[in-house]
Amino acid sequence: MKDIEIEGVIVQPLKQITDDRGSILHMISKDSELFTKFGEIYFSEIRSGVIKAWKRHKKQTQNLAVPISKIRLVIFDPRLGSKTQGKIKEYQLGRPNHYMLIQVPPMVWYGFQALGDQTALIANCSDQLHNPEEKESLPANSDQIPYQWK
Repeated sequence: MKDIEIEGVIVQPLKQITDDRGSILHMISKDSELFTKFGEIYFSEIRSGVIKAWKRHKKQTQNLAVPISKIRLVIFDPRLGSKTQGKIKEYQLGRPNHYMLIQVPPMVWYGFQALGDQTALIANCSDQLHNPEEKESLPANSDQIPYQWK
C-alpha cells in the first residue's frame, strides 16, 4: 500500500518518560498546536484481533493515542474535493515503538484492529462532547470502503 497521508490527518510523536518504576505518557496539552478546545476524553478497549469499524464524525475532531498494547488504525477519505479523496492510510499505534497522537478530522472514516495478544486501550481527547446524532457508522466489511481487514 502506498504511503499517502490523508489530508487533515496529523501524526505527532508523543513523549514517554520511563524508568524502572513505570512510565509517564504524554498525550496533549492546551499549549499544543493540535489543541483547539476540550470536549471530552474517553478510553476504548479493544480485544486482541477484534475490529471496530467504521465510524466518522460530522463535526468532531478526534485526538487518538494508544498507551496500552498496539492497534492498526485505518483511515479512509471520502470527502469530495479533498486532495486525498478515495485514499486509505494505515497506521500502527501503541507502545513501545509507536506511541504517537493521531488527529483525525471530521468526515473521514476510521476503524481499529487490536494487534498482539492483549487488550489495547485507546485514549480519545475530542474537541466536542459526545453527540450520537453527530456520528455515522458502517460495518467493518462495508463495500462503501475499499479496504479488507487482515
